[in-house]
Amino acid sequence: MSKPVKTEAELIEMARAELKAHLDCPDGINISVLRDGDGWEFRAQAEEATIAKPGYPECVSMLVQIGDHLSKQYDVKG
Repeated sequence: MSKPVKTEAELIEMARAELKAHLDCPDGINISVLRDGDGWEFRAQAEEATIAKPGYPECVSMLVQIGDHLSKQYDVKG
């Protein structure tokens, strides 16, 4: 049975909503979808000033967990 398919934008929107529900993340975190074979995961990028803000490491860690959870539920549209 195949998983439902979402666009990268939909997956990123879902991740942002989940992050917002759990943590107060600093502005300026760019989230992208990195495809890896048949799977995918989220990647976070930010300027040095954003990386230095309180809460940034926790947000990246939570993003990895969210990506792991969502990648088991959804495929990314090709």
